[in-house]
Amino acid sequence: MASDPVPQPTLVLLPGLLCDRTVWEPQIAALFSRRMIQVADFWGQDSFDAMADRVLAHAPPRFALAGHSMGGRVALEIMRKAPERVERLALLSTGVHPVLPNEAVQREELIRFAWEQGMTALARRWLPPVLHPDRRGDAELVGRLEAMWCRATPAIHEGQIRAALTRRDARDVLPALTCPTLILGGEDDPWSPPAQQAAIAEAIPEGRLAIIPRCGHMVTLETPEATTTLLVDWLSR
Repeated sequence: MASDPVPQPTLVLLPGLLCDRTVWEPQIAALFSRRMIQVADFWGQDSFDAMADRVLAHAPPRFALAGHSMGGRVALEIMRKAPERVERLALLSTGVHPVLPNEAVQREELIRFAWEQGMTALARRWLPPVLHPDRRGDAELVGRLEAMWCRATPAIHEGQIRAALTRRDARDVLPALTCPTLILGGEDDPWSPPAQQAAIAEAIPEGRLAIIPRCGHMVTLETPEATTTLLVDWLSR
């Protein structure tokens, strides 16, 4: 009699700034038959430390972890706190540096803009730069992203910006990562460019780098098939 397959650890997905499960929907649809999936909710927390604690409180004892953009920064805080609980790690379109010069001024202006102009105006200001030029005319994609960001509020936006402005330098975490780790980014991402992704991968002993051509910051939705294929390969390692 054939034995039952060994259950695979749950896959925990961490969305980025102002994002929810929408940003992971193509991957959830493709992967739910392979693994149990949890999607974190960061609306209401105002520090990456608190976000990491929330994930750890709701996740099973051992899990696979993937974070996009801000979610990648939260993933690195989880690795700082409880690396023994993470079976494998994927960092998508993320960074590791502390707050940069003039960043606080720029982000404070965005906070004021959201309160004064509203979330629709903020979404329309943010959206074009994060997408590859070829995708900026994709009405379905643009509509999904605008609708997702507009489900947030200026208060949620401010809380997540405050979290970003109090983030720690995560470069010290990278050399200590021993689990299989995928670093994935878009070739044309202005926020997390390929050189930045390559430096992250190089600092991780088990790091693998994958750069998707003709793709901006929103890799999970801009190039869902390529992103999912890379995640399937990562999960099978």
